[in-house]
Amino acid sequence: MKHRKLLSTLCVLALLLALTASLAACGQSQAGVTIAIPNDTTNEARALLLLEKLGYITLKEGAGITATPLDIASNPKNISFNEVEAAQLPNVLKDVDYAVINSNYALDGGLNPTRDALGMEGSGSYYANILAVKEGRESEPVILALVAALESQQVADFIASRYDGAVVSTVDAPTDGYDPDLDYEALAGQTVTVAASPTPHAEILAIAKDLLAAKDIELTILEFTDYVQPNNVVDSGEVDANYFQHVPYLDDFNAENGTHVVSVAAIHVEPMGFYGGRQSNLDALK
Repeated sequence: MKHRKLLSTLCVLALLLALTASLAACGQSQAGVTIAIPNDTTNEARALLLLEKLGYITLKEGAGITATPLDIASNPKNISFNEVEAAQLPNVLKDVDYAVINSNYALDGGLNPTRDALGMEGSGSYYANILAVKEGRESEPVILALVAALESQQVADFIASRYDGAVVSTVDAPTDGYDPDLDYEALAGQTVTVAASPTPHAEILAIAKDLLAAKDIELTILEFTDYVQPNNVVDSGEVDANYFQHVPYLDDFNAENGTHVVSVAAIHVEPMGFYGGRQSNLDALK
């Protein structure tokens, strides 16, 4: 009798253990994985479009460049989304399974997009980073001189050698760095100021700075680490231009803030990347 009771008790314990394991596994499946994405309108949509391209979600028809997690039509992997300020994504990577990060912030965070990314956006020019000025200043000679310097072969070569595909020039026909229609002697002694994020924009501007210095034009580079002030200081006239954003972001910023900042040149694109945090590979999404 005692043996039967012991056997019965062991069977019950085995069933309980199996049920507990089953429930734990079920809970893990329901939880899915967590992916951190940028929280600003255009980069959030861009991140979701990348995840759709990679096959992890499906967006509602017509969601496009303003998509949010509310526009997800299908989420078969049970992905949870953490919406984080774009600049902070490398810092939270260790606390999430994956993150979608702009290449400039990935580089700032010590990531190598071509080596570390588990998936990459294409290098199309729709999200090309631009030089922008206050509306009405597009044709000022010193601005045109700056555009010519950024569209130079020297800048294109620097981008190709320095960033190894993490940043890609979008200038179709690079020049020698100088506009043949400008009177550079008349521009000698002038200063042009540009608000820029540190990587890669300020680094790229340093090449343009040398080209302008050869014509006695001083380029002052003011580094910013946020996405708001560079447009505000250009709109107010405190700074001549900025170099940190793409057109979809600028259009959204102008609409929300009543600013009048416009693009004058597209210089490069930074393909957005999909990075592992707690997960070192894509197994959790299979």
